[in-house]
Amino acid sequence: MIKGVKRLYQKLTGTLFGNLSMDIGIDLGTANTLVYVKGKGIVINEPSVVAINKKTGHVLAIGKEAKRMVGKTPSHIVATRPLVDGVVSDFEVTEQMLRYFINKVHKESFSILPRPRVLIGIPSGITEVEKKAVVDAATNAGAREAYLIDEPMAAAIGARLPVTEAAGNMIVDIGGGTSEIAVISLGGVVVSRSLRVAGDEMNEDIVRYCRDEFNLLIGEKTAEDVKIMIGSAYPLKDKMVIPVRGRDLVSGLPKEVEVNDEQIRQAISRSIRIIVNNIKSVIEDTPPELIADVMQRGIILAGGGSLIRGLDRLVANQTEMPVRMMEDPLTAVVRGTGIVLEELEDLRYVLVESHTDRLGG
Repeated sequence: MIKGVKRLYQKLTGTLFGNLSMDIGIDLGTANTLVYVKGKGIVINEPSVVAINKKTGHVLAIGKEAKRMVGKTPSHIVATRPLVDGVVSDFEVTEQMLRYFINKVHKESFSILPRPRVLIGIPSGITEVEKKAVVDAATNAGAREAYLIDEPMAAAIGARLPVTEAAGNMIVDIGGGTSEIAVISLGGVVVSRSLRVAGDEMNEDIVRYCRDEFNLLIGEKTAEDVKIMIGSAYPLKDKMVIPVRGRDLVSGLPKEVEVNDEQIRQAISRSIRIIVNNIKSVIEDTPPELIADVMQRGIILAGGGSLIRGLDRLVANQTEMPVRMMEDPLTAVVRGTGIVLEELEDLRYVLVESHTDRLGG
């Protein structure tokens, strides 16, 4: 009797608190952090970068302002990414970054309960210790409750794939730090791969190529700009050429060279090949009934890395399966967290088990 009354009380208070407080979905990415507020949509999309004064330990800037400082700071100021390969590498800085984003949401919203409930997308291959680091960082940053969802599941839900049906759905989410490849059925991940080869690795490929081929030293931001402007995974119809500026490794002086799409395609080919080979491996490990569904529905590409020109065509050629890019691939994961928050009663079971009590609704 007492237990029954207690359960009823918890349900009523959980529902009441759920209606009063904000539910926040976060795509805590290596490159960018996106925040979704239940009932409002995506309210924040900023770089996952924090600028710190090493002398004082104070945080000087977070997000867009900190990204502008990358590579341009004096020695005592460091613009750093607190997440590496999709996992927390600097706990305290991650906590401060999350607190900044959570507080920013609260300044723009009215809420009777100041501490929100937070749902965070995480790479599917991370360890229990790494999961706990994300939960702890979120709760220390001001979340009343923190919950996790695998990024490929969130991306598939964001793409509006029928993940709860008894049918195969294949998603390839290429982010900044990780590439997530998964086949999903009945609200669970059947087969998956989580690679620490994604957009950031392609940037490094371009930095190495310019150093080796042109004796030209360029920064990560320049490499990323080159990738966005002329990067491709498949031969293009029209040749693209752009100037790239950096420092000559021989003379130490400024230098400009022209690079074309074919050279950059060659530069990133190793990373692209690793991703494509892992897509093929996931297909090989998938039960035949689910593969039949995927052949009918196609492989869905998501994440910023999927915007590389011709990647969909290359994957289609290599797998002999239809491939399509989801609409607005950069926001796939955070939109997925938002849909879960909006339809919590139906989608609660897709969450990763965590040590916190429950996400009431």
